[in-house]
Amino acid sequence: MSDFFDREGDRAYTRVYKSETPDILKAWAEFDGAVFAPEGRAIPLKFRELIALAVGITTQCVYCIDGHTQKAVRAGATDAELAEAAWVATAIRAGGGFAHGRLAFKFAEDAAVPAHQH
Repeated sequence: MSDFFDREGDRAYTRVYKSETPDILKAWAEFDGAVFAPEGRAIPLKFRELIALAVGITTQCVYCIDGHTQKAVRAGATDAELAEAAWVATAIRAGGGFAHGRLAFKFAEDAAVPAHQH
């Protein structure tokens, strides 16, 4: 995906959202603005941006990684905090693989039971 990433040029395609679904774009911008409001939230902005960075890493969204890294740094995040956010994302992603891997054993039990006994 990063081969397609163009920080400046890709923004031009927002015009399609603006022309085709302006109401949804407006609602999205208002929602995003509320989530990442600088003040008035229980979780400080820096930590919300670090959470967003970790989610971006987990979902492997280069746009989220780019934008939320920059916003986290502007909100005061350090390299150590960025690194820990990345490790949290890595642990959760690996943990998901571990937890869902157990389903293979569960499904294997199902396969071992003759079909007429289901």
